[in-house]
Amino acid sequence: MRIGIISAPWVPVPPPAYGGLEAVVDRLARGLVQAGHEVLLAAPANSQCPVPQVADMDEVDPDAPISGDTITELAHVARAYAAMTDMDVIHDHTIAGPLYRHRPAVPTVTTNHGPFEPLPNLLFQCMQNDTTIVAISQHQASTAEGIQISRVIYHGLDVDSVPVGTGDGGYVAFLGRMTADKGPSEAIEVARRAGVPLKIAAKMREDAEFDYFQTKVEPLLGEGVEYVGEMDEAGKFELLGGATALLNPIQWSEPFGLVMIEALACGTPVVATSAGSVPEIVDDGRTGFIRDTEEDLAKCLLRAADLDRAACREVAETRFSTARMVSDHLDLYAELIAGTRARHGAA
Repeated sequence: MRIGIISAPWVPVPPPAYGGLEAVVDRLARGLVQAGHEVLLAAPANSQCPVPQVADMDEVDPDAPISGDTITELAHVARAYAAMTDMDVIHDHTIAGPLYRHRPAVPTVTTNHGPFEPLPNLLFQCMQNDTTIVAISQHQASTAEGIQISRVIYHGLDVDSVPVGTGDGGYVAFLGRMTADKGPSEAIEVARRAGVPLKIAAKMREDAEFDYFQTKVEPLLGEGVEYVGEMDEAGKFELLGGATALLNPIQWSEPFGLVMIEALACGTPVVATSAGSVPEIVDDGRTGFIRDTEEDLAKCLLRAADLDRAACREVAETRFSTARMVSDHLDLYAELIAGTRARHGAA
């Protein structure tokens, strides 16, 4: 197959640090090439993903706040679609792209990496007549009001490249964004209740993230709680591998949650609230604990060291690998290509 992949214009592929969408796009693109297919990637010009890329895309500063500028995104997708007229299928990871394109004969897939909420739902409803829509968890799909979801395809991870940790660092870890949705202040309260040290690694580039840190998190630092900054991939896996558990007290309906499968790949159990996709990723009592009060989460933190780290790694290998993610997408692409050819043949 000739497969066009369009990433967002805000972060290079793969991301130098935080960037869930871009990490998934990188793994998918490389995995498709390894499976014997041709891939053309539209991504910022300073992307390092080792597949052919659309020329003349703009560079981005990976340390800059994400602007979300409409003209920037439309220019990005316009260049992408102009370069992909001879693809067998296009997989677009933007929202603007499927709305921009002029109903080409090339079948197009889009993955929603964010929540299905009223305004995004309106946009996906507008594009669904000629775009195949993929969700990233069953819970996320259940919130896609008025939208036909073709597949639920979980994200994947290059598990073989992730070092297995021993969990003997004497701390629990929090990894995510510095926002109320992710629950870093709740993580501090839970760790303090449990009496265990906590290391917080979080993206902090936007004004709202700085404000949240200064008002809600920074006053709570010290006494066993440390903010260690934003981590690159190697640092992230070192942090997770040394942790007794990943503490993930999310306060919103997480569409997926890459950090949880990254922890599992390190052999690290996950202690999390039950919001969103968590019950689809964490097997309560086996690869972690799912509880909804700070008291219960604290009690489970003290039990996390008793869980089998090999079982955590096994779940990452069998359910959340890049190979499985690639296979699921190839099945969908083949079905769409066959359907398009059948319709054109009938015509």
